[in-house]
Amino acid sequence: MENEAHKITLRNLSALVDFGNLINSSLQTDFIINNLLLTCFGKFHTTKGIVAVVRDGDLNYIVAKGLTKNVIDDFPNLPEKDYQVSVDLNEYLVKHNLIHSQEIHSADKLIGVIFLGERMSSEEYSIEDSKFLQTFLNISATALENSLSINKLKTANNNLDSKVHQLNALFDLSKEFSGILEIPLISKLLGFSIIGQLLVSKYAVVIFKENEFEILESKFNSELLEENITLLEENKIDKPILCDGKSHKSSSPLFEMGIELIVPMQIKQKTKGLILLGKRNTGQNYSKSDIEFVSSIGSLAIISIENSLLFKDALEKQRLEKDLEIAKKIQQKLLPSKLPEMKNFEIAAYNSAAKQVGGDYYDALTLDSGRVLVAIADVSGKGVQAALLMANLQAFLQSISKQNKALVDASNLLNDLVSENTSDGRFITFFWGILDDENMSFESVNMGHNPPLLLRNGVITKLKNGGMLMGVMPTVTPYNNEITKLEKNDLIIMFTDGITEAMDGENTEFSDERLEDLSLTLNNLSANDSLKKILAEVNLFTGGIEQSDDITCIVVKAKEV
Repeated sequence: MENEAHKITLRNLSALVDFGNLINSSLQTDFIINNLLLTCFGKFHTTKGIVAVVRDGDLNYIVAKGLTKNVIDDFPNLPEKDYQVSVDLNEYLVKHNLIHSQEIHSADKLIGVIFLGERMSSEEYSIEDSKFLQTFLNISATALENSLSINKLKTANNNLDSKVHQLNALFDLSKEFSGILEIPLISKLLGFSIIGQLLVSKYAVVIFKENEFEILESKFNSELLEENITLLEENKIDKPILCDGKSHKSSSPLFEMGIELIVPMQIKQKTKGLILLGKRNTGQNYSKSDIEFVSSIGSLAIISIENSLLFKDALEKQRLEKDLEIAKKIQQKLLPSKLPEMKNFEIAAYNSAAKQVGGDYYDALTLDSGRVLVAIADVSGKGVQAALLMANLQAFLQSISKQNKALVDASNLLNDLVSENTSDGRFITFFWGILDDENMSFESVNMGHNPPLLLRNGVITKLKNGGMLMGVMPTVTPYNNEITKLEKNDLIIMFTDGITEAMDGENTEFSDERLEDLSLTLNNLSANDSLKKILAEVNLFTGGIEQSDDITCIVVKAKEV
């Protein structure tokens, strides 16, 4: 009996030595666990077993033998500290007839747990079996711990290599992005970079502009993508979202399309665009490092896109400013460089555009000996369109003035010509009249303009007679004229609403009443001095604040001589 026991002991020791040599010959975790299970199968005559290894605080690294893949996949995810009281684990073990378990420890640290099935002999695992198994487990623990440490080191090295590679790629891409100002090229570079780094075949790039969005690139169904993006609240997507359908309800339709990752492209914490990625060709999940890389490359891309938009805006602004400057020069040439001189009248005029190109216009033309045509107008709108309409008006006026037509007939013709050349509901308020040196008279027609003020002996008369606004429609009802006999010292003030509607810092208008009160103080001043005083009072009232409308004024004074 003693010899037999001695032989069993020697065989056990030999088996332990062989087992120790075997598992210490490799640093591969699966190799160590597989040989541990095979040794247990041979020693204890069982046909199935599982080893669950602790990883990141959970028993989640599973190696098994004698069980189907479905059974292995059903193994519950167990927290390291609470696995012994897990109801899910207990149900799993009972269901699959895994009747014996022992922990694998190294230096008082749990490395894993082995679960073994029923023995072929149906015998229970004895105390001696548990002790012998524990010896196997103690030998395995050191090899297993070394293997896990090496694996962690390899993983860390791989992650480091990957990070270095990504940083090098980002460095190169930053130079590429900074040299591109065409948005389609930026989008393609972004797409190719993602494909090359993450091995993704389906992706989309979307940018937001004010309340609209634009799909720059898409390998998904474009119509469906556009429909689903309208459901997004982009301002609430301030961090990457992985496909789980829970973290962001409005993103669920996108996940249903096969999109697995949504990464916002942000500038100053404001979402300016999205990168949408489908499943990786490798079948791997997106890691934290992958998401960081996409976020970084997205930041480079969106900055380049914003720079491109700003550059285009700057070019457009520069082009517009150049056009406006040219239009301004043309407009200034349309205004009279010198006012006619008359025997019985003084004429003074002023024009200032609120923008580079305004819609106000005035003119003074000598018709024949002793007669001068004066005109003032306010074209609706501002900018180039108003200036072009003003240029047409000036051309028509110059042409008609040479035809020696009666003022009423000329007014009807002028309105017809302007009506044919206006669109978008534009119109002109217009007033003109003929000063007659010999008769001391002023014949005028008012076409919807602010009525000029005629001052005589402290009384104001408004020159209103005329008709409808110019350019609204062709003439149906002829315009009416008004002939005023002028006396010495009479003063006529023609103006646009830029004077009466000039505002101070509290948005109070200068008003018609102020202009009329001011006009009553001008009787003893020349035309030029009267004009200067009007402009000085308007400037004093507004406090020099930039105005939103053009200012034009013509003053006619009947000389005392």
